[in-house]
Amino acid sequence: MSDGEAANRLEGLRTAHARDQNSRSERISARIEDFLEVILELEDRDGAARVSDIANHLSVSRPTVAKMLARMAEDGWLHREPYRAVNLSPKGREHAYWMRKRHGVLVRFLKHLGTDDETAHFETEGIEHHLSESTVSAIAKLCERLEK
Repeated sequence: MSDGEAANRLEGLRTAHARDQNSRSERISARIEDFLEVILELEDRDGAARVSDIANHLSVSRPTVAKMLARMAEDGWLHREPYRAVNLSPKGREHAYWMRKRHGVLVRFLKHLGTDDETAHFETEGIEHHLSESTVSAIAKLCERLEK
């Protein structure tokens, strides 16, 4: 490895970390996105999302879910009443639909690379929260070209 390659890698790391720090305040936490994703799917299936179902699908305790739902309601992601199922607010629903689209694009892309369905979904969960809209859009366009 040359000194120039090492310097380029170091500069790339520095700018990536600086960009990450600047965008953190604008980003939605991966945990909130996980909750939004599950709530949307439960709403589509059952009409609303119950604490016990959310806890089961995210493999967390009911008190953890209740605490997060309170925070999410304060931030405008959902509507909730004590001891009742929750529903996404328009803000929460809009972001959850975007996440559903993003998830589908990334699964399609990984399958084009030869990844099996189960692995594609698993690995998408690991990377989807870290990609910008422009990157997801570029991947979608690539998938469209590959599918023609």
